[in-house]
Amino acid sequence: MPAATLSRRDFLKTGGSLVVAFSFGPLLDKPAMAEGAAPKPLSPGEVDSFLAIGADGTVTCYSGKVDLGTGVATALRQIVADELTAALDKVELIQGDTLLTPDQGVTSGSFSIEKGGMQIRQACATARAALVREAARTGAQNLSFGELLRGKHFSLSVDPKAPLLDPSRYRYVGRPIPRDDIPGKVTGEFTYMQDFRVPGMLHARVVRPAAIGARLLSVDESSASGIPDIVKVVRDGNFLAVVARSEWGAIKGARQLKAAWSDGSGLPDESKLWEHVRATKIVKDDVTSNVGRAEQVLPQARTKLSATYDFAIHTHGSIGPSCAVAEFSDGKLTSWSASQATHDLRKQLAAMFSLPQENVRAIYLEGAGCYGRNGHEDAAADASLLARATGKPVRVQWMRADEHGWDPKGPPTLIDLRAGLDAAGKVVAWHSQFYIPQGIAAPVALVAAELAALPHETSIAPGNILNDSAIPYAFPNILTVAHRLADTPLRPSWIRSPGRMQNTFANEAFLDELAIAAKADPFEFRTRYLHDPRGEEVLKRLQALAKWQGRASSKSRSIGRGVAFVKYELYRTYVGIVATVDVDRKTGAIRVKHCAVVQDCGQIINPDGTKNQVEGNVLQTVSRTLKEQVRFDRSRVTSVDWASYPILTFPEIPDVDIELIDRPEQKPWGVGETAAAVVPAAISNAVFDAVHVRLRSVPFLPEKVLAALKSAA
Repeated sequence: MPAATLSRRDFLKTGGSLVVAFSFGPLLDKPAMAEGAAPKPLSPGEVDSFLAIGADGTVTCYSGKVDLGTGVATALRQIVADELTAALDKVELIQGDTLLTPDQGVTSGSFSIEKGGMQIRQACATARAALVREAARTGAQNLSFGELLRGKHFSLSVDPKAPLLDPSRYRYVGRPIPRDDIPGKVTGEFTYMQDFRVPGMLHARVVRPAAIGARLLSVDESSASGIPDIVKVVRDGNFLAVVARSEWGAIKGARQLKAAWSDGSGLPDESKLWEHVRATKIVKDDVTSNVGRAEQVLPQARTKLSATYDFAIHTHGSIGPSCAVAEFSDGKLTSWSASQATHDLRKQLAAMFSLPQENVRAIYLEGAGCYGRNGHEDAAADASLLARATGKPVRVQWMRADEHGWDPKGPPTLIDLRAGLDAAGKVVAWHSQFYIPQGIAAPVALVAAELAALPHETSIAPGNILNDSAIPYAFPNILTVAHRLADTPLRPSWIRSPGRMQNTFANEAFLDELAIAAKADPFEFRTRYLHDPRGEEVLKRLQALAKWQGRASSKSRSIGRGVAFVKYELYRTYVGIVATVDVDRKTGAIRVKHCAVVQDCGQIINPDGTKNQVEGNVLQTVSRTLKEQVRFDRSRVTSVDWASYPILTFPEIPDVDIELIDRPEQKPWGVGETAAAVVPAAISNAVFDAVHVRLRSVPFLPEKVLAALKSAA
């Protein structure tokens, strides 16, 4: 089929009675607007917000969701090409530019395809139906969409009932289309945010407070006067930075500048973190599920089990530290960053500098590492404040100590669980309590705004971390409660699979404890209570993929296998995993040797990209489970390098086998973080299978393993 063409078959399959009203104003140039053109529509309800078709048939898709290295950019182009029957190489993507792309929400929650992509697909379906109608009205035959539209606006609302292309006619969706960003990344030609430059740009480094909450008492600017590249020392309240003509000049200036700080506000004793969490004021209780009479039934159970699980504070640990460039010109601010929430960042920067939102433009450039709210937005605030202070474009590149010490953290999670079995080994009741920070929809506050006492959000975040505290199993009596805490030790944020990973860890490991008490196979035990055909199929296929033959029977061996399962947020993507571990009884070190994963995410857009995401989920979460933990003293984060915050190394990477269940007739669900949720529990369950000790505290450090072995001896 030629690029974006009409045919009689297209016309007959469209159906409906949509009336097209074309506007004949000029299309927008890409990526900037044509001189004198009307502002580009940005409402998610308008086709023109998402699409432009040039006279040459080139299709430009405008996406508010961005590619964080997940391959979303390729997948979105596949969706657009199929829905408009266009050639893939004629589809271009502009992403995360607040001047040009609609606000589709934060790129998070594995929603880039499930929600953002489906908005774009429906806009494409509306456009295709409209163009077919126009062809019929005008008598046009064998014209491309570009020739028919002739570079004009659609001026159409997205029709939620516009018929989608039948999956049998897909040319690209469902195929492993190679990602077009990979060649440049392999050769070093790809422009990451860290590589971006603008003419006349200055460089800056922020001088961090000596402690969290410290006040800047004095600065000796003469201490850095011997560095010829320095342009300015900027002090704004407790915000302090050195701006120079070269990056090395900024680094030397920040190191050499002498400043005096007050003591910090104080952090809890790290060794008593969980006592601190349990003692924190509870703001409210969220009951996430309530079936039957769990609290009344539990005391009468024949066998009663209880356990407490905890999940440490994690940092993002982005391989490429956060970076941003900002420029003030004629009272307008332009910010380039790797923020996965450019529309939210725009609002924050506008509030920070008391600007109308239309005077702030936030532009996304891919950074080297993200998955959650890391330091990119904070770097953007740093650069913006310094651009205002100098009147020049300023680039701020964080150092490793900035990234580990000052990015917002995944908060600590504490979970208490109780359950009961009857005489036949059947679960009669389940009760769980989760201690997690209070969360609201507001973005995480910007450090620069806080230090400079500029307008900013002061509320605690993140929200939605109570997802997957409820369970997918049909026990007769269930009560799951999230205790929302008034505060948390370090500035909290979202990190890959936030809440879902911590909550699923506790649920699936404790479920394994129940299966052992019931003397049941963990696959059979889960299937017994699942009552969900798609979930049951995932477990059945996983059992075959992993060649499951039951638990280990010998207490002398050190190799074990564990299973975990999740129906993500109880309504979408199903994932099951079997992890194989080898536990060194002498050192306490755990080696994850192999993971088998089966995933059902509905319709698969790009199977190769989906497998990439599953693999990435597994590897990153093995690292988080075995190694990662933010360390701190009473005033600051102390794990500010890779020695004090180690991550998984290449020799430690496990083999991963993946089976995907494709359902072309179903809507696609998310894959960017779903498989991460099941990894910690599977490792815990595998360790128990290997050495018969239960690990309930992430990370599973060697000293914890040795202590558990000693206690069980």
